[in-house]
Amino acid sequence: MEVIVGLGNPGKRYEATRHNIGFWVIEQLRALWDISLTLDRFQGESGIGTVNNKRVALLKPLAYMNLSGGVVAAFLSYFKLTPRELTVVYDDMDLPVGQLRLREDGGAGGHNGVQSIINIFKGQSFKRIRLGIGRPTEGMDVSKYVLARFTAEEELVMDKAVNSALEAIKITVQDGFVPAMNTYNRKVK
Repeated sequence: MEVIVGLGNPGKRYEATRHNIGFWVIEQLRALWDISLTLDRFQGESGIGTVNNKRVALLKPLAYMNLSGGVVAAFLSYFKLTPRELTVVYDDMDLPVGQLRLREDGGAGGHNGVQSIINIFKGQSFKRIRLGIGRPTEGMDVSKYVLARFTAEEELVMDKAVNSALEAIKITVQDGFVPAMNTYNRKVK
């Protein structure tokens, strides 16, 4: 089974913020693949469906960002899966707004949700789809920036980035993560 996890924070207050871009992707996949998400025993919303004859699970951890790892670990453990079956979708301040970057492993890059997953699994070997949200202006508090909404202009760019993430996930499910990386890890001109 392929497990797609979107990172974000629960609640209406955080719904349309930069930090919740992972939740945006899961919601789009849910609609695209007609997979119902329900509250689960793992402190998340999850659903399982079949896409191209492959079982796919969608998961939104509903613990706050810094506690995402426990939710992900409980879900994988219940289904007897390893981090190798895991693809995590999240925001990245080190990438320009709207840029997509796929990696098979690596560090947290300062992202507390990803660090939580790394800490739980004692390793970094899981697939990642990072969506660039850009950096705050000088002097702006980082937490205020990631918990703020996109500007109207940025939202148009992020809609395209989310669509690219959806396409990358479709390739991952159908053909594997390496073909998705080869397609989407191009430099922005």
